[in-house]
Amino acid sequence: MKNIAFIGLGTMGFPIASHLVKQNQKITIYNRNIKKCHNFKKNFKKYNIIIEDNLFSLAKNNQYIFSCVGNDDDLREIYFSKTGIINEIKPNSYIIDHTTVSSEISIESFIKFKKKNCFFIDAPVSGGEIGAKNGTLSIMVGGDKKIYSKLRKLLDIYSKSITYMGKSGNGQLTKMVNQICVAGIIQGLSEGLNFAKQKKLSFNELFDAVSNGAAQSWQMDNRASTMWLDKFKFGFMNKWMKKDLIIALKEAKKSDILLPCTEEILKFYEQLIFKGYGDFDTSSLIKLLNKKN
Repeated sequence: MKNIAFIGLGTMGFPIASHLVKQNQKITIYNRNIKKCHNFKKNFKKYNIIIEDNLFSLAKNNQYIFSCVGNDDDLREIYFSKTGIINEIKPNSYIIDHTTVSSEISIESFIKFKKKNCFFIDAPVSGGEIGAKNGTLSIMVGGDKKIYSKLRKLLDIYSKSITYMGKSGNGQLTKMVNQICVAGIIQGLSEGLNFAKQKKLSFNELFDAVSNGAAQSWQMDNRASTMWLDKFKFGFMNKWMKKDLIIALKEAKKSDILLPCTEEILKFYEQLIFKGYGDFDTSSLIKLLNKKN
């Protein structure tokens, strides 16, 4: 049994933590909204779950600390603020971050924790809420390869694939590539399905015809039918995609890399959020093609 702590019980963090406690039998949890901690404990009564409201205590008593929060500022708060874990963390502790953030904060974390004789890896995930619940996430890892190798068995608990991408920050750069590609695929799928609807094609026959060819994708397999039915209350939210695409575009700008399609699709997500669809699944891009919306 390992001393494991998990910070951030949101849409992704809650199911990831659930896989860890089922395997390890014990976990310490922390969330700014303490109600989520009590809800977690209620759902997993038979396991040893410690609810912690103090990051100092959490850092002192746990060697393996996972985080899955919102953005760079959230990470800086839980890691490096006056109440952050770095102030009380023990040497030879491991910090595994599943948040999608900038490469800068990951590199900063790697350096600062190393000075404390601790080990940090950036490990953003892909697969959405479904992947987190099913334990089939794809994880992209940046950091020391030897440390990654030591942590591999823990990451295996809730993933279907783990890829080591090199130095610190490379996990986040890889996630940016993932989001750039996903956004483009969803926009293409939206336009294709809208075209089919306007031409009054049958969805079932259409899906059979195109899903087994070059147009096949995870988005088509998992979202085409719900997009067709105008259902978007699940999965990865538009407000999160907006955040991720902004991170990618900022990184691209630093290296003078052109992302013209991504720039346009970001505007589309901003439109959806403005219209009140911030909590809808990212496949709701198709709504902008319906003139009634």
